[in-house]
Amino acid sequence: MNELKIFSIQKNIHEDNVKVANETREVLDHHNAFLINVMSSPGSGKTTTLVSTIHALKGEMNIGVIEADVDSDVDAVSVMNAGAKAVQMHTGGLCHLDATMSRKGIDELGVEDLDLVFLENIGNLICPVGYDTGAMKNIAILSVPEGDDKPLKYPMIFAKVDALLISKIDVMEHFDFNMEILEERVRKLNKDIKIFPISAKTGEGMGNWTNWVKTEMKRRK
Repeated sequence: MNELKIFSIQKNIHEDNVKVANETREVLDHHNAFLINVMSSPGSGKTTTLVSTIHALKGEMNIGVIEADVDSDVDAVSVMNAGAKAVQMHTGGLCHLDATMSRKGIDELGVEDLDLVFLENIGNLICPVGYDTGAMKNIAILSVPEGDDKPLKYPMIFAKVDALLISKIDVMEHFDFNMEILEERVRKLNKDIKIFPISAKTGEGMGNWTNWVKTEMKRRK
């Protein structure tokens, strides 16, 4: 197994975020690498979903993951064990990633041999959505235990992402969660959003999600 890289970042760079984000997409396009920015609250199942996604796609493509956390490398180790290339980004308490931070992660990861890269953003439903990271697509994950009222409390993230994964649907019977109401609330904010109810544990719905990923990758080429 390759040795895991761990690096730290600090929010002290004042480059124009849009410029850096566009330059990052150019670099990714040059290497035919597709970047997806993954946002959610803590505990929604981001890493578990990524691990399941890696298992589903690793036979078809080379995958990398940039893990952003205040500390620890447990998530990066999990995705490496699943078969992806990974780096761990220590953020020092920051609540979001911007394009400069994302670009640093891409440079540390190295995308020359990768087809698909996931940027696992910091667990937060407010700050991350305000910054372009250079990703081709932005997705959010909302877990069933969090409730179907999250679009009312944090509308901006649901209004801006390209796709929403509803995770942990295997435990829906144990929670007061109404999928129809959730979808209605989300589509009032974002009529074009793609919604994928999934269970990384059972595999339910994962095929629809991974097929969307592959379709979007083909459209970019």
